[in-house]
Amino acid sequence: MPLSPLLASLAIGVGATLLMDGWTILRKRLLGVPSLDYALVGRWVGHMPHGQFRHAAIGKAAPVTGERALGWVIHYLTGICFALALITLAGSDWLCRPTLLPALLFGVVTVAMPFLLMQPAFGLGIAAAKSANPAKARVHSLITHGVFGLGLFLVAKLLVPLTCAG
Repeated sequence: MPLSPLLASLAIGVGATLLMDGWTILRKRLLGVPSLDYALVGRWVGHMPHGQFRHAAIGKAAPVTGERALGWVIHYLTGICFALALITLAGSDWLCRPTLLPALLFGVVTVAMPFLLMQPAFGLGIAAAKSANPAKARVHSLITHGVFGLGLFLVAKLLVPLTCAG
């Protein structure tokens, strides 16, 4: 029995997010560019039940119990949701014949999430406009999300024998 699109989304989202995380580790080692501290994502989400959705500076917000674990869970759930969105938009036939362009474009489009939602909510402005080096932050975000898109394609390609078996 072939892997369902939902289970394929799970595997593709986790795999693509792992590749993206591998890229951020490599980028830090080779270029000295730090990656996002996912504890801050957990802190942001942890403040939401109390009605706090925006922060002047997320790093100065009160810590939340379990914020690092929460942040990592949110990070991977986001990757899974993005994979499901790609499969929904591209159609489940894409799982049997994955192509690079839709995955890569979709990966780059996902940069809208940090640019328009997370960075403003963290106090960094739209597209990191209030960061120390907005242009550099934007380029690194675009590349990182491009790597995520590449990961969507590569994992989908690896899964073809499981998603299209039978």
